[in-house]
Amino acid sequence: MKTSGSRRSIRLADQIHKELATMLLEEVADPRLDLVSLTGCKLNADISIALVTFTVGGGEARRKEALDGLNKAKGFLRSGLARRLNMRSLPDLRFAHDDFLEDMVYGKPGLQNS
Repeated sequence: MKTSGSRRSIRLADQIHKELATMLLEEVADPRLDLVSLTGCKLNADISIALVTFTVGGGEARRKEALDGLNKAKGFLRSGLARRLNMRSLPDLRFAHDDFLEDMVYGKPGLQNS
């Protein structure tokens, strides 16, 4: 996905990130999404897709569970964004696990510090 680097798209991505995090905290009641933290949001060049990254504690099974929960709540989250943001069209939400923190703490597989 080619991301846009314009100030407008960065501001919009930050606003989407903030609103989604607030909705997850206050409105979503799915137990699969407990302790899920949204780490970022990037918009593609034509602002039709928002890639939202998240982290969650636990292993691979917990990550898949959280991803399933986010995908299941996608319609609810988009409708909540529509109420909160004044936009002609909302981007499609796509979710991906953010491995950055795990890579920093545990190191990338196959890389050993000598």
